[in-house]
Amino acid sequence: MTTLRAIVVILMLAAISVVLIPLQLIAMGLKLRGAQRRLPFLWHKLATRALGIRVHIHGVAAKDRPLLLVSNHVSWLDITVLGSVMELSFISKSEVADWPIFGLFAKLQRSVFVERERRSKTSAVATEIATRLKDGDVLVLFAEGTSSNGIHVLPFRTALVGGAVRAAEAAGDQVTIQPLAINYTQLHGLPIGRFHKPRVAWYGDMDMAPHLWWVLKHGEIDVDVAFGDPMPLGEGTNRKDAARDAEAVVRHLVGEATAGRLTRGASIATETRVA
Repeated sequence: MTTLRAIVVILMLAAISVVLIPLQLIAMGLKLRGAQRRLPFLWHKLATRALGIRVHIHGVAAKDRPLLLVSNHVSWLDITVLGSVMELSFISKSEVADWPIFGLFAKLQRSVFVERERRSKTSAVATEIATRLKDGDVLVLFAEGTSSNGIHVLPFRTALVGGAVRAAEAAGDQVTIQPLAINYTQLHGLPIGRFHKPRVAWYGDMDMAPHLWWVLKHGEIDVDVAFGDPMPLGEGTNRKDAARDAEAVVRHLVGEATAGRLTRGASIATETRVA
């Protein structure tokens, strides 16, 4: 039965992609900014429903622009989960661009790819980030620099956050960063304990194929997405302190979600509470 479910989900995702990918390519070719943002958002909303993922949103996204969301990172599922919450793009490591299937989707999402080992590319990437934010795009930075086990939040890389913030500051007089916490809390309606976290979390040297296949076969995952209070950064703001403050907020929100202390509203399938 679970294998049949996986096949049905794959067919549904393929059907969604066959329709929306050509439209996104056309939108990108014609530089239709609104459509380029809206089409990936629509894909992710449909994909979360096909996968059986219920996204519960806590708080609201800031209306201020430029806006940089600073988040923890648990799984490849984070992309679809966050992509279904609002129109946004990701700041991603350059290797992702070469991944099969996922690399294509990252490019269609208009991700900004960062070559962390090549400082000669830093200026060009910073310029792209600044331009995108100035144009009104919301960007997500996974501030840990890698994915975690879903139980603990890894220390935020202050240099990574600082570089993104410097680029954001170039887009306007004041940039807003907003902490964002992701926590996968239930599987088939039951709390996900430490033993089952790796079923959802994808980290370390875990193989992608079996992890993806398991999710396709089982689904029915509940995930909490919690927005912290926006943090406007003006002249004189210490970026390292801002990164540490954002990390503290994310740690707190992840802990609250794990303990079941976040007020759970309707899932994204019936309610969207973002600006």
